[in-house]
Amino acid sequence: MPVHGYDIASAVVLQMLNGGDDRGLRARGLGPGEPVPYGVQPVLVAPSTVYGTVQVEAIVRSWPADTVPKPWLVVVADVPAKPAAAARYRLRALGGRLAGTVYLPYLPALRSVAHAEDALADAAVARAAARLRTQMEGK
Repeated sequence: MPVHGYDIASAVVLQMLNGGDDRGLRARGLGPGEPVPYGVQPVLVAPSTVYGTVQVEAIVRSWPADTVPKPWLVVVADVPAKPAAAARYRLRALGGRLAGTVYLPYLPALRSVAHAEDALADAAVARAAARLRTQMEGK
């Protein structure tokens, strides 16, 4: 679920999680206020900005940890540089409340595609997708 609106990065992460291996749909986006379905692993998607990490913090602080599994966090780089110090600090501080954090590099192809599915044809995006699935599946 995107932490501040559905954008191309969120759409591409959704496609990355679906795998492209003919196993069918495994991930779906949730809208604001929509409950997390029973038995699924929630995933939050946020840009690597301070604003994005503030939004993650707000969601994680109110997370119903007694009824819903801890979420994974996918941080998508918005520029080809490391996140700002305040964003890095906030992400470290939230680490214990998350199932895990995956960092996706800046992917220039996301700026030039009309559809999320088209982005997966880019070699860098395909590599990032494979790394994302490997990290989240614990392999």
